[in-house]
Amino acid sequence: MSPVTTRTTRALPVKTVIAASLVACFALPAHAQQELPADGELQSVVVTGTFAKNRRTIDSESPIDILTSRDLQSTGSGELATVLARLLPSLNFARATGADASDAVRPAQLRGLSPDQTLVLVNGKRRYTSAVVNVNGSLGRGSAPVDLNAIPLAAIDHVEVLRDGAAAQYGSDAIAGVINIILKKGAAGGDVEVGYGQTQERDGKQKSIKGSAGFALGEDGWLRLSAEVADRDPTNRAGADFSNPLEPRYGKINQRYGDAESQPATVFFNSEYHLNDNIDWYAFGNYGKRDTSAVATWRSGLIRDTTITDRIVYVQRTPIYPEGFLPQQNSTLTDQSIVTGLRGEAAGWRWDASLNYGSNKFELDLDNTVNQSLSANSPTHFYAGSLKNEQTVLNLDAAREFAVPVFTGPLTVAVGAEARHEKYTIGAGDAASYTNGGSQGFAGFRPANAGSHSRHNESIYVNLEAEVTRKLSGGLALRHERYSDFGNTTSAKGSARYAFTDALSLRGTASSGFRAPSLAQQYYTITTTNFQLVNGTNTAIETGTFAVSTPQARALGAQDLKAEKARNYSVGLQFQPNRNFTTSIDAYRIDIDNRILFSANLALNTNLRNLLAAQGTPVGAARYFTNAVDTRTEGVDIVSTYRIDLQDKDRLDFTVAYNHNKNSVRSIADNPAILTANNLLLIDRQTVARATVASPKDKFSLVADYGFGNWNAHGVVTRYGSFTVPQNNAALDQNYDPQWVLDLSGSVKLGKNWRLAAGIDNVTNRYPAQVTSAGNLNVGGTQPYSIFAPNGFNGRYYYAKAGYSW
Repeated sequence: MSPVTTRTTRALPVKTVIAASLVACFALPAHAQQELPADGELQSVVVTGTFAKNRRTIDSESPIDILTSRDLQSTGSGELATVLARLLPSLNFARATGADASDAVRPAQLRGLSPDQTLVLVNGKRRYTSAVVNVNGSLGRGSAPVDLNAIPLAAIDHVEVLRDGAAAQYGSDAIAGVINIILKKGAAGGDVEVGYGQTQERDGKQKSIKGSAGFALGEDGWLRLSAEVADRDPTNRAGADFSNPLEPRYGKINQRYGDAESQPATVFFNSEYHLNDNIDWYAFGNYGKRDTSAVATWRSGLIRDTTITDRIVYVQRTPIYPEGFLPQQNSTLTDQSIVTGLRGEAAGWRWDASLNYGSNKFELDLDNTVNQSLSANSPTHFYAGSLKNEQTVLNLDAAREFAVPVFTGPLTVAVGAEARHEKYTIGAGDAASYTNGGSQGFAGFRPANAGSHSRHNESIYVNLEAEVTRKLSGGLALRHERYSDFGNTTSAKGSARYAFTDALSLRGTASSGFRAPSLAQQYYTITTTNFQLVNGTNTAIETGTFAVSTPQARALGAQDLKAEKARNYSVGLQFQPNRNFTTSIDAYRIDIDNRILFSANLALNTNLRNLLAAQGTPVGAARYFTNAVDTRTEGVDIVSTYRIDLQDKDRLDFTVAYNHNKNSVRSIADNPAILTANNLLLIDRQTVARATVASPKDKFSLVADYGFGNWNAHGVVTRYGSFTVPQNNAALDQNYDPQWVLDLSGSVKLGKNWRLAAGIDNVTNRYPAQVTSAGNLNVGGTQPYSIFAPNGFNGRYYYAKAGYSW
C-alpha cells in the first residue's frame, strides 16, 4: 500500500435526506423571490445583546458587526469559520494539521482569547460545544469550543457578532463576545448553487452543492429547508524526508501536511406557525455528518534497536509495512439539534418559552497503521472510540416596555430563567487500539477512560434598557447562576451611550463575567503517543492525559477546576455624518482570573514514572487541565464603511477594518510541590506564550465592492500581523512577519434567476515563512510551515460558482 493513501468515501445515510432536500429545492414552483430589506437596512436592526424593539447598530452601546448572506458568499470558502476569519479582523482561524482530532474540528478565536471564551447562538439560542478537546500543540490548545463549520452557509440569513462581554445577558462563555447566527426564514423564494475550486498546486479540490427553499404550511406558517453537501480533497505541502539515508523511502515525500480530506453533509430546517393572534409556535434544528480523513506523523520503516547501546543499529519497525507507513485518522462527526418553543404576547409582555437539545459526537477509526506490540499479527484497522457532548436547555424570557415620565423613551424590562443539563461521554475503542501502546498515530480510549459525566445549572436574570434623554441611553443586566459542580456565580453589566450630535456619539460598557470549566476539560482522559523534541530529535513518548479528579493527576498536584472570572471594559466613538459613511472606534480591556490552560507535557523522571505505573498507567509523560494564569487582553477595533452612489443605481462600497490585540499574563499559579521537587513546571514558558503571542498582534482589511448593472466586482486586501511560535527554549522561538493577502472575485446575473461567480483567493500566492530547522522544529523539513499561520499555507485558490434563485 502506498504510504500516502486516499480515503474511500463512506456512504452517509444523511446524504439521502440531504439529496431529497436539494431535489425539493429544485422541484418547487417558481415563487417570487423572497423580499429582502433595502441595502443598508439589514445592517441597522439587531437582536443580539438587547431585548429592546428595533434596536439599530448605531444606537447600540456595544460594538456589533452584521454580516449578510451576501457577505458570507463573497469568498471561495464554504466553511463558516474560514469565512468569518476573512470578514472580521477580530477573529482568527488557523488551519491545524497533524493535530489529531483538531484537524477535523478546528477552533476559531475572537480577540486573541481562547476559542471556548466566545458564546455561539443560533437564532438567539445557545449552541452546544464540540465533543473534541484540542489537546495538541495547535491554536486553542485545551479548548472545546462550538464547531462553527457544522453550520452550513446555505442556511444562514445573516450573522451578528457582539464584540463585548455578555455573561450577564447570556451566561457562561460570553467573555470575548457572542456570535449569533440567524437562519433563513419564510416560505417565499429559494436558491440552489453548485461550486468547484482547487489550489494552484492542483490539490485541495472542492466540489459542493447547496440550496435553500421555503414551503408554506397552510396560510399561517412556513418551513424553510437548507442543505449542503461537499467533497473536499486534502492538500499537501510536506517536504521530502532526508532524515535517514538507510530508509527505503529516503528522499521521498512520505508525510501529508495540509488540510484534511472531508465530506460534510448537513440539513437545517427553520419553521414557524401562527397558532392564534397571541401565540406562535417555532422550531429549528439540524442533522449532519462530516467524514474527515487526517493523518498522523509518518512512521519510518526502520527504528533504532534500543537493546544495543554501544552503537547505532536499525531494525525493521514492522513486517506489515517494511517501507514505513502513514497512519490515517478517519473520523465521523455527527451533529444534531432541535429547538422548539412558543412565543407571544400577554398583558403587554412579549414572552418566549423554548426547549433546546443538541449533541455532537466524534468517532475515530485508524487505518494504514499497526499496534507495534502485535508485530506481524497486528490488524491495520482500529476503532479508537468516541466522544459525545450533549446539552439540554429549558428557557423562559419575557420583556415589556414601560413608560417612565422622566425618560424620553420607554424603559424595556426583561426577565428570564434558564435550566441547563450537560453530559459528556467517552466510549472505549477496541482492545487492539489501546493494548501495550495501542495503534500508532492515535491510541484508543481504554475502558478505564470510558464513562459519562453530567451536571446541571439554573439561572435567573434581569435586563433594563432605556432612552433616558434624546442624547443618553443605557442598560443594566444582572444574572445569577448555580452550577451543580462548582457552586454559584453572579455576573453584572452596565452600558451607556451619549450622542453629542446626530452624527457623533460616545459609548461604553463595564461588565463582569465567567466561564464554567467544561465537562470535557474536567473529564477528558486518554493515554496515547505524542511526539516531543528530545535532544533535537522528534521522539515518540507514551503520554497520559488525566482528568483532574483521577489518582494520577492528584499524584502530580492537580486540583479541582474553578470557573474563570472576567472583567470587561470598553469605550467607543461612533461617527455617522450621513447614511453613506460610518466609522466606529472601540477600545477594550479584558481581565481574566483563573484562566484554564492545558498543562505542559510533563516528561516524567524514573520516580514519577514508577509512581504512575503503580497506579496502572505506565507512561513517559503526563498532562492535565489547571487554573493556570491571570491574563489581560487590551486592544482596539476600528471599522469604517463608505458608499458612493453612482448613476443608474450603480454603487461602490468601501470597508476599512482594523484590530490590534495584546495579551499578557498578570500572574501564574504556584507550581505544585511534587513537580517542583522533580524539576518540572506545570505551566512552562511555551504554554504561557501560546496564550499570549501565538495569534497575530493585529489584522487590517480593505474591502472594495463595485456593483454596476448585472455585474459585481469584489476585492479584499488583508494584512495579517506578526505572531510568534514559542518554545521552552527562547532561542528556538520563531517570529513571523506580517503577511499581505489579496482576494478577488466577480459575478454576473443572467436574467432574473441565474448568477455566475468566479474568484481567486490569495491572488499573489503568498505563503508564510518556513519553519526554522533549528532544534528540528520542521521535523527534518517534512513539515515546512507553521500550523499557527492565520491564513494557512495552501497558496493560491481558484473557484467558480453557478446559482439559480427564485
